[in-house]
Amino acid sequence: MNYKEEAHAFKKIFKLKYEPIAISFTNDDVSLGRYEKTSICRALKHASSGESFLIDKTVSICPGGSQYCGFSPLHAGKKKRRVQKFLTKGEKLTSSIVTFERMQRLAIPPATDLADRILIGPLERAEIRPDMILFLCNGEQACRLITLDTYWDGISPEQQIIGALCYSAIVYTIMSGNTNMSLGDWTARSHQKFEPDVIFLSVPYERIDNLLKAIPHCSAGDAEARIPEEFQID
Repeated sequence: MNYKEEAHAFKKIFKLKYEPIAISFTNDDVSLGRYEKTSICRALKHASSGESFLIDKTVSICPGGSQYCGFSPLHAGKKKRRVQKFLTKGEKLTSSIVTFERMQRLAIPPATDLADRILIGPLERAEIRPDMILFLCNGEQACRLITLDTYWDGISPEQQIIGALCYSAIVYTIMSGNTNMSLGDWTARSHQKFEPDVIFLSVPYERIDNLLKAIPHCSAGDAEARIPEEFQID
């Protein structure tokens, strides 16, 4: 399948409300997508409706997103103190600077200096190989996708549920190679007005082929489940 066919298959089989999003980290000169001041979470919201974005350190306006996605170094000194104060006294997403630090230290490191730019846009319009696919889906769709993702190996992926949306929905999967299911962070959800039932499911692109190949074999895809008579309830 090409990218357009893959996107069509996902939308048709799972009845997705939002476009599957292709995300690519690259050093190549590319011109696909809107090049404008934006945050990563805003780009995700609009990409799910069909728009494409090219983001680098010049146009990434969120300090947290720039750090997590590799456009700026890890905060230290006065910059870190400002971030600590913002998260604990401003956003009020963590109870203290200790819990904030614990959340940072126990997670996969950010994608520091990984690439010059990121492409974020609908899978059906992808022009270079994605590094991962992000699905904005509901609980049932997430269940089906994860079941298909693990159909061949039966290995449950390690999860990173909490953290900034750009980290949990993009960077964790990029840096760990794990499929991940996240709810994002409350600030990003509320500011970007993501629907209440949206779950962010991130799948490394190298796992997509096997996921698609599982569809005709698995009842989470389009295979018909057959319940043996001895397991049927009268």
